[in-house]
Amino acid sequence: MAESITQLREHLTFCRNCNNFSEDDLCNICKNSSRDPSIICVVETPKDVSAIEKTATYKGLYHVLLGTICPSEGRGPEHLKVEQLLRRLQSGTVQEVVIATDADNEGEMTALYLLKQLRPLGLKITRIGFGIPVGSSVEYTDLSTLALSLSTRREI
Repeated sequence: MAESITQLREHLTFCRNCNNFSEDDLCNICKNSSRDPSIICVVETPKDVSAIEKTATYKGLYHVLLGTICPSEGRGPEHLKVEQLLRRLQSGTVQEVVIATDADNEGEMTALYLLKQLRPLGLKITRIGFGIPVGSSVEYTDLSTLALSLSTRREI
């Protein structure tokens, strides 16, 4: 078991496109040509990608920020993968960005920052909707509630 953990640690990396966990240069989601490239769902961590994927309701691509804005811990926007997201959006393929950060203070602060950065681009910007209680995490939300929140996302 220890050797398996060591091998996983040696071979696991972040996808160069979306920052999800991957064993290759691109993760399986970014490699999948059946995914809808016109929608990008922005999440905090790779665990959030896994949670949303388990709902089997979202068919777009992802962008993992690898954290949130948290001034009390010294994390500002420069610590997140926002510039990488903005570069991805320059391709002109993306029509909608779904912000799926947690409904806690850090997640809301990060969502507001993203909104200010994305609004000038003229894209449809939505936020996951009903179902996720304030103060809870996307990764711990039950599948039916998470699926409902994705299907009822709202433009912001």
